[in-house]
Amino acid sequence: MKIAVLGAGAVGLCVAAKLSKVCDVYAVTRKRHTDIINDTGFVMTGIWGNETVVFPCSESLPAGERYDYIIITSKSTDTRAVCEQFKEYLKDTPVVSLQNGIGNEEIISEYTDTVLGGMIITGFEWVKDAAVLVSVEAAPIKIGVYPEGISDASAKLVEIFSKAGMNTVSESNIAGGIWGKALYNAALNPLSAILGIKYGELADANTWSIIEDIVKEAFAVCAKEGVRLEWATPEEYLKHLHSHQLPATKEHYSSMYQDLAARKRTEIDFINGSIVELAGKHGIPAPVNEVVVRLIKFRENQNKGSQVTADTKTRTA
Repeated sequence: MKIAVLGAGAVGLCVAAKLSKVCDVYAVTRKRHTDIINDTGFVMTGIWGNETVVFPCSESLPAGERYDYIIITSKSTDTRAVCEQFKEYLKDTPVVSLQNGIGNEEIISEYTDTVLGGMIITGFEWVKDAAVLVSVEAAPIKIGVYPEGISDASAKLVEIFSKAGMNTVSESNIAGGIWGKALYNAALNPLSAILGIKYGELADANTWSIIEDIVKEAFAVCAKEGVRLEWATPEEYLKHLHSHQLPATKEHYSSMYQDLAARKRTEIDFINGSIVELAGKHGIPAPVNEVVVRLIKFRENQNKGSQVTADTKTRTA
């Protein structure tokens, strides 16, 4: 079994490290990581185990090679660029997205007929180049045919992930699972980034009231989009978020916080920005999500040192 991991940052390198124990894996990552991994190995610590793993990686894929699966773990903002760069490898190959946000699978579907959706809510934090701490896990990894169904290809990949030691299950309603993760990210990720705090501090009544509005607006969008969520009402999800997901990740700083600290572009357009875009499509309001998007874009502009438009509809750019 041969698997390629494209756009391998903290998530992709950890997944590749685990998969390397049970199959042939090849990771495409930045040169500063490849040089270290090919020399002394990738260092993974935390709840997925403490070990140093060597697996083949570079800034591109070997010419003419074919893979049984391709996993994309890049930032959502890079999905199209990754697909364009590796489109010859994607054709006729099952491709799974293990990314944040809404819209990645639709982009990938332009390059392959077999799109698998993936949902992963696990904390990955850079320690240094080629070294990642796996800090928290709020739910099992879920994989299924996008937007719904289970196939031999998806079931086999679940089996491989499980054999590699990752807690993974099949999900027939993977679109709903991806939106479930988007609810979690939309509620916590940008507020952690804007305020510079860990997730656990967002349980304060003042920030929680903002989270309630974010989630209610997202549920209204899901209803219009025909997305089947695990929770029947916003209140039901908010109870799950408050009692389970928030405590499980209370010590975690969001990926947006880390992106802003590193002066990188965030994935806001694919998370709260997608809620705003789809709300506009259906003619329903999403004012709280829109404010959150604009605040994150303000912070991005500060990092750039120049003013750019606060456009919430750049997900396919």
